[in-house]
Amino acid sequence: MSTTRFLPIVFCMAAVLVAAVLVDGEPDARAGAASLNVGPPPPEDGGLRVIALGAHPDDCEIRAGGVGALWSSAGHHVKFVSLTNGDIGHWQTAGGPLALRRLDEVTRAAKILGVTTQVLDIHDGELMPTLENRRSVTRLIRHWRADIVLGPRPNDYHPDHRYTGVLMQDSAYMVTVPFFCPDVEHIAYRDNPVYLFYWDGFQKPNPFEPDVVVSIDSVIEKKLDALAVMESQFFEGGCNGYEGLVPSSEEGKRRRHQQVRERFARRFEDVANRYRDKLIELYGEERGRKVRYAEAFEICEYGRTPRDDELKELFPFFGDE
Repeated sequence: MSTTRFLPIVFCMAAVLVAAVLVDGEPDARAGAASLNVGPPPPEDGGLRVIALGAHPDDCEIRAGGVGALWSSAGHHVKFVSLTNGDIGHWQTAGGPLALRRLDEVTRAAKILGVTTQVLDIHDGELMPTLENRRSVTRLIRHWRADIVLGPRPNDYHPDHRYTGVLMQDSAYMVTVPFFCPDVEHIAYRDNPVYLFYWDGFQKPNPFEPDVVVSIDSVIEKKLDALAVMESQFFEGGCNGYEGLVPSSEEGKRRRHQQVRERFARRFEDVANRYRDKLIELYGEERGRKVRYAEAFEICEYGRTPRDDELKELFPFFGDE
């Protein structure tokens, strides 16, 4: 597979064209994070630094859009990264035009949520847990100087989701190894980020067990607004859509948008109801029972294991009114 697939999408005419710094067909170690075009790291201002990994341009927004908005509104630094460009994620269009459309959608969603976003130029459906991708994920995490890394569990119906989870886990120790990607300063072993999985409903080989459940009641409208701009995926049905799904009349389109919004709201209500006991544990009896919408996360044991008090510092929401 060409190395150029591991670089972010850039706008150039009507196609996705990528420039890479190469030495004998491999990324030049001198280029490092610069070859990923990652932009500036967050400032050293005392804020938390969070990076969320998703397989496609919408995964982070679905799984962590609420907590991302909460962190951002509190002055912390949040970055969403899609490891593929989503270029086959529609029933009617594909290739460069779809990749550019989806990049535009997540860019607009990021502005609503207050986060930074990046999309890597790997073909949708072709993500593999290769050494090159392990390096890319490790560089991204180091460059962001992450305190928290979020991503999917490696058991999922979609291979891109599974391999995103594998790549996240593979980076959990390698970010601390000085001579792995030595072009980007390593993270000291004692400062290994806390890695957490997004919630899911898969039961085998093991079910999701929440360590953190966060109320997103205060930002639910913002999250739904962000998801609403991803029309290619939700309004038009993504790769499983079909002709006739989108009404032709303006009134029908408004109803369709509302249906999508309500479907997502019910989904996040289900998370709160499913993990009500953990909400009560974290927020207290009175507040925990009132939470309507939530996102949930499970600690990955490959990263640093935080104490309970440290976990509440990383998720500084449980005392908020």
